[in-house]
Amino acid sequence: MTEETKARDSLAAFGRSMFERGLSFGSAGNLSMRVEGGWLMTPTNVSLGRLDPARLSKLDDSGKHVAGDAPTKESLLHIAMYGARKSAGAVVHLHSTHSVAVSVLDGLDPDDALPPITAYYVMRVGKLKLLPYFPPGDPTLADAVGAVAAKHSSVLLANHGPIVAGTSLEAAVNAIEELEETAKLYLLLQGHATRLLSKDQVAALVAKYPIP
Repeated sequence: MTEETKARDSLAAFGRSMFERGLSFGSAGNLSMRVEGGWLMTPTNVSLGRLDPARLSKLDDSGKHVAGDAPTKESLLHIAMYGARKSAGAVVHLHSTHSVAVSVLDGLDPDDALPPITAYYVMRVGKLKLLPYFPPGDPTLADAVGAVAAKHSSVLLANHGPIVAGTSLEAAVNAIEELEETAKLYLLLQGHATRLLSKDQVAALVAKYPIP
């Protein structure tokens, strides 16, 4: 089995897993992986629960579609993340319910949209950058993501959803799932007195578990 075949199978398996657990619905969300000579991406208007490994889109390292079905209309978002983060081996973008709910709240800190509720959020997500609203597929959205991605492996798009880069597909999926769970906790805790991690506790975690 070639490395590209393994990558295709992984994208289909992780997509199906997230769809079955309610992290994606309809044809929302898209995944990609870096492969030799470019990237594999999920096709446009295809459910993550029904991905055919053989029909995944393949783009060369210039972003040109060279094989498979037409790529997600968010392909520029993925390419922007890869361009800013040379360590990225995969990118995941979802419209997951709790993360989207947080993205429409007023008064969030755009440089740190979710507080440090748990250690694993700090370890896997770090500081979550919130970008203003752009229409889906708008090239200016990709430009905005590319401008902040070097410092933020996870970005929240207002009224849209999160996009996360990881050194591997598993790492990116784990991070975006941690983000979604933290968003859920944040919403559940609204109106309650909370005890967040302190600045010193966060600094110790960042020093020990830096995000590549």
